Amino acid sequence: MKPLAEKPLKVIFAGTPEFARVALERIHTAGAQIVLVMSQPDRPAGRGMKLQASSVKQYALQHGIPVSQPQGLRLDGKYAADAAAAREAILAADADVMVVAAYGLILPQWVLDAMEAPHADGSPRLGCLNIHGSLLPRWRGAAPIHRAIEAGDTHSGVTIMQMDVGLDTGDMLLQQALPIAADDTTATLHDKVADLGADLVVQALAMAAQDALTARKQPEEGVNYAHKIEKHEAAIDWTEDASSICRRVRAFNPFPGASAVLNGETIKIWRAEPGPVVDAHAGTVMDVGTTGITVAAQNSSVLLQELQRPGGKRLPAADFLRGFEMQVGMQFDLTVPSRDASGL
Repeated sequence: MKPLAEKPLKVIFAGTPEFARVALERIHTAGAQIVLVMSQPDRPAGRGMKLQASSVKQYALQHGIPVSQPQGLRLDGKYAADAAAAREAILAADADVMVVAAYGLILPQWVLDAMEAPHADGSPRLGCLNIHGSLLPRWRGAAPIHRAIEAGDTHSGVTIMQMDVGLDTGDMLLQQALPIAADDTTATLHDKVADLGADLVVQALAMAAQDALTARKQPEEGVNYAHKIEKHEAAIDWTEDASSICRRVRAFNPFPGASAVLNGETIKIWRAEPGPVVDAHAGTVMDVGTTGITVAAQNSSVLLQELQRPGGKRLPAADFLRGFEMQVGMQFDLTVPSRDASGL
């Protein structure tokens, strides 16, 4: 891989999940000197709920890169001591740029100022660059990949952004679109966007090192906020049309997993597609076959193809029906919790 610059860039990388790890690895492989990694504190995970390091931290430890895990970054906040220690680490790292990807903490002004101030010798820094998983300003916020699928967007993409104090409001540096396939779930699209973001940020860093990046203001029109995904959104509303229901199934795979209640039992729906037009009460089981289970929706139907019982495995419909009795005429519950506004 072509090196980012004649002299290796000194990079602070701030990120937490797998999406960010892909970018960290790509930047590291491209020849950048990763002088500090910042990641969320270890969280309980797995069946035993043992503390587990983030994907980014694990990569850093494997490659001997120093790690900082502040619980907060506000110098006047609840975790002021953590913030002060993080500030010392950032200043001591004396990096050329900070790259941020799905970090999970908002960067306060002091971080932006530290990364925009010149080095002691007067040479400039590149500030804080963010890898954002959407074509800004279409989806600002925490869940751009989920919301793009849920809304029926035909394209997703990546924007490399110069960070400011706003929420995904900074100037755009590079942007590239990515088509959303008809069968894409959040899981599959996440991996495509993560790969594109990793490539694009390496390109941006190489261009920035040569002073070849041009910043563009975000358009004021077309802004939507991609609210964080909440568990209560998983409940399928059978009074919606089939296309909307199927998009939610794809958007909420793998988390939180779309669900529906039948005879008091919550069933996860992992794969579904629109079915034929039917004239029946929403939520009614219309057909039970080896290729799927047809359920009435608004002026249409949904073919459920992959399902899961509590504590069970995800199964194709034919295998699921061997352990779950379902008959034509059964009725899925229609009552669903109210959803927060998602900007759709």
